[in-house]
Amino acid sequence: MPTITAYFFILLFCYASVSKLLDFENFQVQIAQSPLLSAYAGYISYAVIIAELFFALLLVIPYSRLLGLYCSLAIMISFTIYIYLILNFSDFIPCSCGGILEKLGWTEHLFFNLGCILLALTSILLVEYDKMKKILHYSLNIVAISIASTSVVVYLFYSSEYTIKNENNFTRRYFPNALFEDNRVSLDHQFYYFAGNNSDSIFLGDITSPLQIKIIGSDLRKVENLKVGLDSYDYSFKRLRLTVKDNYYYFSDGSVPIIYMGRFNQSSAKTVSYRQVYFNQFIPIDSTRFVFRTISAKTKSFTLGIQKYDSREKAVMHPEIITKQADGIFDSDGNLISSRQNAYLIYTYIYRNQFILMDENLNILSTQNTIDTTSVAKIQTKTLADGRTKMNAPPFKVNKLQASVNKLLLNQSDLIGKNESEKRWKSSWAIDIYNFEKKQYIASFYIPHNKGEKLTGLLATKDRIYVLTSSELISYRYRNNLSSIINK
Repeated sequence: MPTITAYFFILLFCYASVSKLLDFENFQVQIAQSPLLSAYAGYISYAVIIAELFFALLLVIPYSRLLGLYCSLAIMISFTIYIYLILNFSDFIPCSCGGILEKLGWTEHLFFNLGCILLALTSILLVEYDKMKKILHYSLNIVAISIASTSVVVYLFYSSEYTIKNENNFTRRYFPNALFEDNRVSLDHQFYYFAGNNSDSIFLGDITSPLQIKIIGSDLRKVENLKVGLDSYDYSFKRLRLTVKDNYYYFSDGSVPIIYMGRFNQSSAKTVSYRQVYFNQFIPIDSTRFVFRTISAKTKSFTLGIQKYDSREKAVMHPEIITKQADGIFDSDGNLISSRQNAYLIYTYIYRNQFILMDENLNILSTQNTIDTTSVAKIQTKTLADGRTKMNAPPFKVNKLQASVNKLLLNQSDLIGKNESEKRWKSSWAIDIYNFEKKQYIASFYIPHNKGEKLTGLLATKDRIYVLTSSELISYRYRNNLSSIINK
């Protein structure tokens, strides 16, 4: 029996290692997606193959066959503990990692491994018994191997989890099959944008027709257009934009500057702010005040501020929030969004790996990093004769679009991480999930797209994520593994 067991493990290890070698890039990608091994994918992908081939060699040579059986027992215990942790302690169940795993489900493979352990254990006992060794001797060997194998895997699990969530060096971990398409709506042009949402509707603004609100049911089954008016048209608008919050809709043009506010039971919006502040981003907090981004006259850099509608009080500026690295404009450019459920504001830098979490009074709660390693904006600028600054070369974008749901930030990254499939990257948008309360990276997921298609908007709710492209609005539902994270 020991000889038959040795041949079985030789065949098993050779098959497993060769299948991994033949598709090594894909094997590395799959290891990187493991909830237990993500942080060590580069090392483990080589170590597993080398170990399997080395153990097969030990089993081939009669003199070292017993050692090979002990090694077979150790690696099978490690694989078994790994699968047990995946099934019971992982945030999600990853895809298979090559070899026989591709032919069996995780539970089936757990039982297969247990059978292999029993086979190795029986063969070791028979060989040791034939050598007339005391039972205590090889019992201690087996116990020591079991403890060591289990300890190594458990250590890798906890240390990898900590590294990925808290000290990530740009290794993404993807939810497999995270979404399924729910519905889609064709759009008549590419100039729509997300203006807001409530529990049953999505609101789109239209750059070509600024006073038209497109109201779409959350299931994308019902579409209607609402045309509204303003109480005054005496201004040369350059960029009139729609924002929806709760039962109110707002039109703003920070270059004029002016803000209109209306209720959905009213056909016209009234002026609530005029000549108070100039701004280039606008977030309504409630019906009495708003947050904005502007360029400071003193520092010539982007600055956040808060202002009450129709107030004679000066805006409260917070120059300490957005930090300057070079010119104060391009290097600190970013997107300001609100988290409706939790009354948070988030400013995410476009050209560096950082976002700022604030409350609605613009008090900084934390400054956190995204998982990429671009801490300094990679941009080149030059100053023109009239004093203006412009980019001198194409910028190196890090973060593109953001959405927030519950206490999570969903960030569309523009950079490919370590051990990722370049083919999959080119056919999908990568969305990274951050728990900004725990200051942790959680995982990522793909949104598939057609070649050349651009993502122009991102909006997330508790049960769906909506993407806006140049031609369509598409809704996706979360599958169970991602839904449990979104709504945990």
